[in-house]
Amino acid sequence: MNLLAAISSFIKVVETGSIVGAAKNLGLSAAAVSQTINRLEEHLGVRLLQRTTRSMALTEKGALYYAKVRRVAADLESAQMAISSGDTELQGRLCIASTSAFGRHVLAPLIAGFSARHPGLRLELCTTDGKINHIQDGIDLSLRIKPQLEEGIVARKIASVPFVVCASPAYLERAGIPRSPQDLQRHACLAFRYPLDGRLLRWGFIREGQHYYAALNVSAISDDIDALTQMAIHGAGIARLAEFVAAPHVDSGQLIALLKHSHESSQTCVEPLDIYACVQDRSALTAKVKAFMDYLTEHLDKRWPNDAIVTTAANLYSLSTTH
Repeated sequence: MNLLAAISSFIKVVETGSIVGAAKNLGLSAAAVSQTINRLEEHLGVRLLQRTTRSMALTEKGALYYAKVRRVAADLESAQMAISSGDTELQGRLCIASTSAFGRHVLAPLIAGFSARHPGLRLELCTTDGKINHIQDGIDLSLRIKPQLEEGIVARKIASVPFVVCASPAYLERAGIPRSPQDLQRHACLAFRYPLDGRLLRWGFIREGQHYYAALNVSAISDDIDALTQMAIHGAGIARLAEFVAAPHVDSGQLIALLKHSHESSQTCVEPLDIYACVQDRSALTAKVKAFMDYLTEHLDKRWPNDAIVTTAANLYSLSTTH
């Protein structure tokens, strides 16, 4: 048995989620890939995959083995890139996971430009506000917000996106205009329920360098930010939306930005939304991942300039605590 080829087949099965998907990716028959996985399991003396006619999942030992061997594959790719010419074309699959709104409004429009630069790559974009598992889901890179960060992953903040507190002209004509975060207690507020743990995301503000959360009068809740946007547009209340969601509607006049300059203090501002680029570990920083991170940072830094953003993919830090 060619052990490296068997490991490669196993990695592809995990990444694509099926024997058939791996076979298509490798240019082999499904039967050949299945036999290779069987021989690998016999060689190791453990079951790596729990297979039924309808589903497939990593066993506990399979997940551990995948975490180890994917590092070997990444090291081999890095070694090849190190001795290859600088214009070597990137090849293969690149799976990126993102929060739903960021993936839909920010990443999706950028995919075409990245694909044009690297036509040999096949990109897969997974948008979810649920839990992300790089290993089990075959994800190379994830874009997360702070509530999604977990201890042990490697992450780097790549953008601080402004939040916009806003409402429709019809609502403001009916209910009045809030002049400070404290006024939100007397208004109908539209809250986002985070699917990961079911809690409502609080509205953060910064006053003279001090962070605090405003008390809200919550009148409606959704776990879909685009649904909240539509509620706000149609006069249901005040929403807090990321700039990439709110901007088109503010520009069109459907929504009006609020609390930009609070009368209680000219130093009061809405806390921004921090976006983090995350990989499972440093061995996952393959040439493909680095290329996408640098491309993304290049575009995000133009849209939301931030001196704190490091513009090279090499500068990541390991999270030591859960945020």
